[in-house]
Amino acid sequence: MEREAATSPNENGQESDAAAIRRHPALFRAIRRRQNPRLRRSDITVTDEAAVKRAVKAASLGNAMEWFDFGIYAYLAGTIGRVFFPSGSDTAQLLSSFATFAVAFLVRPLGGMVFGPMGDKIGRKKVLALTMILMAIGTAAIGLIPSYDSIGFWAPVLLIVFRLLQGFSTGGEYGGASTFIAEYAPDKRRGFFGSFLELGTLAGYTGAASLVTALTAWLGSDTMDAWGWRIPFLVAAPLGIVGIYLRLKLDDTPAFLKLEDSNVHVSEAATAVETTARGDLAKIFRTHWRMLILCIALVGAYNITDYMLLSYMPTYLSDELHYSESHGLMILVATMVLLMLIINQVGRLSDRFGRKPLLMAGMIGFFVLSAPAFVLVREGSLLAVSAGMLMLGLSLVCLLGTMSAALPAMFPTNVRYGSLSVGYNLSASLFGGTTPLVITALISVTGSDMMPAYYAMAAALVGVVAVACMKETAQQPLEGSPPSVQTDEEAAEIVEAGARTQDF
Repeated sequence: MEREAATSPNENGQESDAAAIRRHPALFRAIRRRQNPRLRRSDITVTDEAAVKRAVKAASLGNAMEWFDFGIYAYLAGTIGRVFFPSGSDTAQLLSSFATFAVAFLVRPLGGMVFGPMGDKIGRKKVLALTMILMAIGTAAIGLIPSYDSIGFWAPVLLIVFRLLQGFSTGGEYGGASTFIAEYAPDKRRGFFGSFLELGTLAGYTGAASLVTALTAWLGSDTMDAWGWRIPFLVAAPLGIVGIYLRLKLDDTPAFLKLEDSNVHVSEAATAVETTARGDLAKIFRTHWRMLILCIALVGAYNITDYMLLSYMPTYLSDELHYSESHGLMILVATMVLLMLIINQVGRLSDRFGRKPLLMAGMIGFFVLSAPAFVLVREGSLLAVSAGMLMLGLSLVCLLGTMSAALPAMFPTNVRYGSLSVGYNLSASLFGGTTPLVITALISVTGSDMMPAYYAMAAALVGVVAVACMKETAQQPLEGSPPSVQTDEEAAEIVEAGARTQDF
């Protein structure tokens, strides 16, 4: 009876517990050790910095090439509307083009449901190589489709088919690449290394925008409509081969290899957090639905603001403010280059101050600054447009530099790839890919060219709530994995600290 009173709450609460601990210190030490077995030095992963850098490079460069492929379509939306859809009003052609852009996002959740659990079963790197192969095929194939004037109805049909292939492959990309980096990086620098993934995203978008701008300036609009638009799509094939090579050269992540290798001795402490069960969809939806909902809300806010600035803005500048297509792209390229220069520092800040403060700063920035930014953009001068874009860009970089470290930490190792791929792509499908289409339709219906700002503000408000609900994970081990450190000295300190805690 005395033991029961000591181990369960009663009316005296903490005072009774403290008294019981004083009377039976050895008993309570034994209970604590059973509940929280000590980590052994062999349980802790000491990272190889050279291997981490190779992993980050492969994931980031591969991600850059994926988003180069995807960005090409967004920046050629106007041209694609004219090439693949019947002549009519410019708005109708643009809506048709953006609808086809959104179609790719409809199958992203399906891609996530296929590739995510596959990545938890057969490994991160194999699935990431496969997604890159499919994206390269889809993008290069778009560059070979005859125009509507040549084959009529079949031109938009084929365009949709290969856009679906692009979307399906992208469904396994972000969840896998962010998981790959997060599981390689040491706990205290996960934000810094994770920020390179979004550096790759910006580099891909910048490369796509720069190539489209250069070709438009060199060939002119008429030649671009005739055949020049095909060049960026065809460039995807050799770039894809480079990305595939980089990814296949690497070993899989230490966290996955530890799950996979049944011959490696795992202590009781590691077993408690790192099981060999494989993730599947039923388990993901049944066990992790709360985190999935939070992930969808967070990613939805992030994606709307991301695609509004990086994908839709050049079209907004050309169609609503009558900038030339190349002029609008040049301003966006300059903005993205600036973000690339500071994004890694944002990652460092998230390691030092936490993910939540940086994410909250970005969401509040969009909520407060979107309307003033679009007022400046509407003013039309180069200085005003650049200032408005910079305001939005600085808000976005707080999200870009932090999200790729925050999202993988929401799920345990054995279902991380699958859970993140499902949550991320469901949200991207509902909110990200539809952003250009929704904004264009809202402007058409309301006649207000401030609708992008209002849409971003609504998304940011949802994001503020989502960030407030998430747990802080900076400098902490990934759930389902033992600690990951940079040096043997750090590992020894963790083991010693754990021993002191258990010994009271």
